[in-house]
Amino acid sequence: MAHPGLTDLLSYPLMRAIAERRTRRISQGTSLLAAGLSHTSTQQPAPLSALEEAVLIVSTGLTGFTAHDGPLQIPAGGKELGTPFLNVLGRSASSADNAQATSLFLINDQGIWLLKQPRGAAALTLHKDLPPKWEEWQEADWLAIAAAVKHRIADQRLEFPRRYPYYLGWNKQISNRPGTTIFLPVVDCTRALINILLILLSEPDGQRPVFVDDWQAFRPKNPQDFLAWVATNLGLVAKKIPYQPIGGVGRVRSGYLNPEINIPLGLGHAWRVDYEAFFLLQNLMLVGQAMGLGGWIHASVFPPHIFDRDPSKGHFGLGFRMLKPDKKWQRWPPVPSTQPNPVGIDGVLEALCPPYVGSMDQAVDRVLEEKYGTQGPYGDKALFARSYKGAANGEEFLRNAEPYSKEAIEYTKEICNYIYDTYGRFPAHVDAFYLPGIWLQFCHLELEYYEKFYNAAQYRQQAQHWTTWGDH
Repeated sequence: MAHPGLTDLLSYPLMRAIAERRTRRISQGTSLLAAGLSHTSTQQPAPLSALEEAVLIVSTGLTGFTAHDGPLQIPAGGKELGTPFLNVLGRSASSADNAQATSLFLINDQGIWLLKQPRGAAALTLHKDLPPKWEEWQEADWLAIAAAVKHRIADQRLEFPRRYPYYLGWNKQISNRPGTTIFLPVVDCTRALINILLILLSEPDGQRPVFVDDWQAFRPKNPQDFLAWVATNLGLVAKKIPYQPIGGVGRVRSGYLNPEINIPLGLGHAWRVDYEAFFLLQNLMLVGQAMGLGGWIHASVFPPHIFDRDPSKGHFGLGFRMLKPDKKWQRWPPVPSTQPNPVGIDGVLEALCPPYVGSMDQAVDRVLEEKYGTQGPYGDKALFARSYKGAANGEEFLRNAEPYSKEAIEYTKEICNYIYDTYGRFPAHVDAFYLPGIWLQFCHLELEYYEKFYNAAQYRQQAQHWTTWGDH
């Protein structure tokens, strides 16, 4: 017999979820001082059940195969880049170049967990015995998939002193309360940035940009270098404070790079790979509404504090390795380049930069291996073909799909090495693991509070939550 909560969830209309999605903050067991609207709870905190958390976890995961439904040829002649994606399986939220750069941490009363999604064939193995549609899943299926992606990194709830600069305003009293479940997004900007550089340098002749460091004034190594840049009409040296070009003069002279097109590294910031985090949180809010849970997207404990784990200070954070740049500056460039870089959790979640790779050359090579190796989206032909009507169509795509050129790879390595050598970290213009600074708290609502003060239309689905999701 299907769980009534699952039955209700899977029949809940999407448009109703969009229309009734609201922020609902007060979790069961929470009291608050609000003058005439104060409330003293008589309830104990009520953590989400394992099934409720499992549904939320699965809704952030993998959902099937991507479609490589793009052109392989340029109308004017030549080939389009046919291999832009970092993954062949799709996730429940869109991401730039299907990088799936967002990792979610789940925080509850039992501790902190990384939700680590499998890739490629490993993901198919995990899902191979499951029905293809969620409507056909049994309770045990949801629980099994959620358990498979949960990796505990701490055995207690994330917590910090409830004051600024850790918590802000209302959040000091009602955020991260006992009984709540929180989803915290963290974005890996290393793989995605390397892939984006490779894509930009796969543009046709005359359209490839020169990258410039907008945090550094142009300082030619010698007069000949300066004159060479002028002769190639870079278009930057005529400014009062010209920027530092990245790359040798030869690439401009050969026509590989167009000096009239330049991209400042700082313009990219997170290079759009943070968008996936926002899509995931919106999806979660809609699922939580359909389940009748309270949901609240708000400011997390602020970075860089949230990366810290020092019990002696009352800091129970994520425990990231913070790599401090070993550089001395006469005039400091902007943050975050001068600040410790959150590069990962050893053996759990690691960025593609030192100390987890020996050099930035190795980091670029790792991206290429992850894409074109036997386990990559373009290396496993049988896996790639799964989205097509017949394996021959997948083989036809791969046969004509243009990979990155030798020149694109070499210039990408030069850019990555420049960043690391100049700033002592990679990236410099954004953190290796970028924290958007928001998290999503789910809870069972303090219904007595809402019944006392609010129109019933404001919490209709939440009021009947226990009827469908209680003990069955």
